[in-house]
Amino acid sequence: MPESQTLDWNDGDMPYSREFGDHFYCQTDGRLECEHTFLAGNGLPDRWSPGGDFRIGELGFGTGLNFCETWRQWKIHRKPGAHLHFTSFELYPMQRGEIDRALARWPQIDAERQALTAAWPDDPKGHVVIDLDAQTRLTVVCGPALEGVSAAEPGFDAWFLDGFAPSRNPAMWSQELMQAVFEKTAPQGTFGTYAAAGFVRRNLQAAGFTVERRPGFAGKREMLCGRKEATTQQD
Repeated sequence: MPESQTLDWNDGDMPYSREFGDHFYCQTDGRLECEHTFLAGNGLPDRWSPGGDFRIGELGFGTGLNFCETWRQWKIHRKPGAHLHFTSFELYPMQRGEIDRALARWPQIDAERQALTAAWPDDPKGHVVIDLDAQTRLTVVCGPALEGVSAAEPGFDAWFLDGFAPSRNPAMWSQELMQAVFEKTAPQGTFGTYAAAGFVRRNLQAAGFTVERRPGFAGKREMLCGRKEATTQQD
């Protein structure tokens, strides 16, 4: 398995994966897509208002855009003593310079980009664990997502399902992986994803999630959100 993927750069700073034949984020505005799909799709930041610890899992760290935007909003809305643990599962971790280049187009996350790239290892592998501040920890689990999720501690409160498009990367949306995600999700835990393919919805439902269609971002017809009901038979 190669340790990195070959990137093309469109418009100077938009990375495109040759291996998967897809961009890393929405070409309209990836940061706003994150807010619409992953944050609002999981009821965030409202769910942070009670305080306490909160765990987010992400399939596909990519450029770190979702993490940086989440951290930015977490800093605005978090309560004293609350802790966010953001765990992402990434097969091909990017290099520091690639992350920096990809995120530089958003001045809104300049502080988060600089902190992330300053702490990012020269050779990311295994478990990359970074304490960005006293209330925020990032863990990037490098390797196949199914292996990483299966080995993770259960109790995730929210999931960002953000692999490459299902048509380009079906393994990231498989029944087996969706089942593993479900099993690691806390009761009443949620997910959000830009994906709306029929087989993705069916796999999520078969795993045990209650799945809802919502309007997608920037004219995309649909996206999917869902919840692990506390009363499900599979808990």
